[in-house]
Amino acid sequence: MLTSNKEKVVWLSLVSIALLVSAIDPVADRLTWFMETVPVMIAIPTLLITHRQFPLTIISVRAISLFAFILIVGGYYTYAENPLFEWIQQTFDLARNHYDRLGHFIQGVVPALLSREILLRTSPLQRGKWLFFIVCSISLAISACYEFVEWAAAVINAQAAEAFLGTQGDNWDTQWDMFLALNGSLFAQWFFARIQDRQLGVLLH
Repeated sequence: MLTSNKEKVVWLSLVSIALLVSAIDPVADRLTWFMETVPVMIAIPTLLITHRQFPLTIISVRAISLFAFILIVGGYYTYAENPLFEWIQQTFDLARNHYDRLGHFIQGVVPALLSREILLRTSPLQRGKWLFFIVCSISLAISACYEFVEWAAAVINAQAAEAFLGTQGDNWDTQWDMFLALNGSLFAQWFFARIQDRQLGVLLH
């Protein structure tokens, strides 16, 4: 069985390999690939730099890695043309490819776990209703800021941003994205808070 640190190295290695492979010949155009995967390019060195002074729990690392894979696959195919979710769309006669919905749900899970961990370790906040509320608010704020980035991309270059936004003709796509991020935050706290607390207990003692 892998130790926590070894597992973190494995996840980091897998994400790095996946990013490099996706860059070779993406189905999407190169600009879309870059815009979708740039958060992964920022996350990898950030985690490497901060690991010694502020190591994360393994559940946070797993969540970050999952989100990284989702971003990488989205960058490779675009969110509107993910093959698995295209098959689901055709099989169940859905109106759209829902891969981006999954991405925005996880976009709520990851900030929730990270902000919860950081607040518990660096602030006077204790476990309870206020922590729960603040973590949800942070996740929503991050989701809203990402929508600002998408909006800015559309303003700068509407044609290039079409694949990046992945709205697929949905006028309520922005609202759906933030709603799913909120649900991801709720899900993370309801189902993973106790696991994270146990791992924090081991990590900090």
